[in-house]
Amino acid sequence: MLIPDSAEGLKRNYNDPPDRVTFRSKQNLDYSFLIHYSAGLGQYYLQLEDDVLSAKNFLTTIRRRVEEQNSKRGTWAMLEFSTLGYIGKLYKSAHLPLLARFLFLFYQEMPCDWLMGHFRELMTQREPIIFKPSLFQHMGMFSSFRGTYNKLKDKNFEEGVYNNPSADVYSNMSTYQKNFPKLAWEAGEGFFWGRSPEKGSHLTVVFLTATVVTGILVETGSGGKDLLYSAQVELGQDVVSSKEEKTCKEFRSVGALENGRFEMSEVDKKIRSASWCLRVLVTEAQKDWVIIQKVRITTKPS
Repeated sequence: MLIPDSAEGLKRNYNDPPDRVTFRSKQNLDYSFLIHYSAGLGQYYLQLEDDVLSAKNFLTTIRRRVEEQNSKRGTWAMLEFSTLGYIGKLYKSAHLPLLARFLFLFYQEMPCDWLMGHFRELMTQREPIIFKPSLFQHMGMFSSFRGTYNKLKDKNFEEGVYNNPSADVYSNMSTYQKNFPKLAWEAGEGFFWGRSPEKGSHLTVVFLTATVVTGILVETGSGGKDLLYSAQVELGQDVVSSKEEKTCKEFRSVGALENGRFEMSEVDKKIRSASWCLRVLVTEAQKDWVIIQKVRITTKPS
């Protein structure tokens, strides 16, 4: 098989210009050979590029996510640790020969990141499994195609060590527009925006499984405005449910916000047992609205 150096004889799907057809077809063949060579070298295969920045905890996070996914019913073909193109895609090594053949067979049809979606569906994984925050960020400034400027960035990337587990998020503060409480917990550009909080107002995170919390970060405000001035951060146990929300029966304070911010490491030295809830509790009413930008935690096995 000869690697194409021109678009002659290649399909012109999507009315792409000849040089783009040549580029994407060669890229598919390159990946096919790479993936075929990698089969059998390990248990899993992670597709990256040479111009990415990785989060500090990426390997530990991937290992934990794979273990979580393998413990669930059903099967998976591809786990996604970045929303960009063909970056941060994880496969089982047992599937690599099939993936290599698939790319080789359809190399003319479409770009590789489109082909991988079809491969996932053919392997009976109907919906993509995308984890946030993203663990890899594209850093290259120029595309290898034509050398054009490339400003693609993954808005869900966070370089730090925080990695929130799955959870439900509730608040009794009035929400402004669509800036819901969940956005403070999820990676990305979103945030929770609430109207003037009263004493006793809260944002409560309820974990889906008991979690040993080792680090906590809470950031509020934007540009020096909408800070949460008086609040404490608490961890709770024993989940209780009502029609509107879930919470915990008992909470223990781990500290208070200062200048709209709270950060603490080695939390497990203060509260050693696994927790079910994390709560930001307002201790004094304020007229100003409040933006909670981030609620982030680190964890360890319970």
